[in-house]
Amino acid sequence: MHFEVSERKILLRLFDVLAVIGGLSFVGHTFNFSYFTITEGSFYWTVVLALYLNILGTVFEMYNLQVASNQFQIIKSIVLTSSTTVLFFLLTPIFTPLLPSNRLQIIYFFLSITISLFIWRLFYQKFLASQRFVKKVIIVCDQNQLEELTTSLEKADPHYKVVGFVDTDSQNANVDADMVSIIRPVNLDEIEIFVRKNGVSEIVIASQKTDGITVELYNNLLVLLENGFVIRAYTQVYEAITHRIPIQHFDKDFYRYFPFSRSNQNRLYLLIVRLLELTFSIIGLLGGLVILPFVLIGNLIGNRGPLFYTQTRVGKNGVPFEIYKYRTMIKNAESGGIKFATQGDARITPFGRLLRKSRIDEIPQFINILKGDMGFIGPRPERPFFVKELAAVMPFYETRHVIKPGLTGWAQVNYSYGESIEESLIKLQYDLYYIKHRSIFLDLNIVIKTFSTVLFYRGQ
Repeated sequence: MHFEVSERKILLRLFDVLAVIGGLSFVGHTFNFSYFTITEGSFYWTVVLALYLNILGTVFEMYNLQVASNQFQIIKSIVLTSSTTVLFFLLTPIFTPLLPSNRLQIIYFFLSITISLFIWRLFYQKFLASQRFVKKVIIVCDQNQLEELTTSLEKADPHYKVVGFVDTDSQNANVDADMVSIIRPVNLDEIEIFVRKNGVSEIVIASQKTDGITVELYNNLLVLLENGFVIRAYTQVYEAITHRIPIQHFDKDFYRYFPFSRSNQNRLYLLIVRLLELTFSIIGLLGGLVILPFVLIGNLIGNRGPLFYTQTRVGKNGVPFEIYKYRTMIKNAESGGIKFATQGDARITPFGRLLRKSRIDEIPQFINILKGDMGFIGPRPERPFFVKELAAVMPFYETRHVIKPGLTGWAQVNYSYGESIEESLIKLQYDLYYIKHRSIFLDLNIVIKTFSTVLFYRGQ
């Protein structure tokens, strides 16, 4: 049995709600607990509780599958989620029951939610996240690509297991003993037997050479397809599992693989987004004014220099603009030349590090959003020097500029630093995924993940 990534997340969300409702019902029948009674009249309260639980659970990463499989991390997420869910539920009496006069009822309410979630998630880790639910696949590729392709898939989803491969390089006479000991080579005449014997659910085609798919291989794959086995292209599988575009495996016919999202030209979507950007920018700037005195004091003590700085960045359609930020580096930080900011960068001041980690340094960029240079969500704007450098070695890099750059984005909430060409490539894959799948639902996902980034102090 195997659950896809999306199915596992739906399973977690559904059973979180059912576990909490079951726990509250049990406590209501066992103890003197009357604050939250599940009846026909209280159905509305149950829906509100389920919404709070799912939204706040997303913020605190309860539906991140890596967190869900880690016992220590999920305990932390459960405590944070249950605490904030109870707090929101208690503080919104318009949508929820009136506050109980007996404070013991609140303790019952909190413990019921927390313990119910803990028992259900312990069961999930023990049984549903175990190796019994691994998805076994065969990959069709050149042997010299096998390690890289397999690692990319299994790192993104630990339950995705490559158990065999068909070598499409007919001229390759060398055998990688290390890889063969882990992933068995499959001969063409035994593919169907191997698939049935090993419980293989999917065959992944990763060969980039047309001559690699021989007539014999094609006929064997066709038999498997006719017998109900799933056959998918590697690029399709990679994108579904990692939520990135695998541009390193594309040929020159890029647009065959990369249709732009209709939202990029949808006037209603763009109008709604723009109105929300203006609203949130005004709110963000007002919030920035509230904390400005603390930033000024911290800058005087920790930075000892100008509070703001501007820098040229590349915007939509490659048009440059000036970005506004709070200064986080020492004066003349680039006297030795332009270079990437890195983790633990010595040029960043102690107070600047605080500003970066909390994302406070980016508050002035709400001015750029009001001016229309940036959007709230999109690829992070890069400097012309780096754009030129990266575009020279990375195909499709400047595709990022088909939409406005953003204050936050899909790459920022899923990946941290881009200290090198290799890491910049990963961030580019995330940016292109956003451009391809841009929608109001993906935007909401990014906003929620941005809250997680700020709350868990993961800024750059």
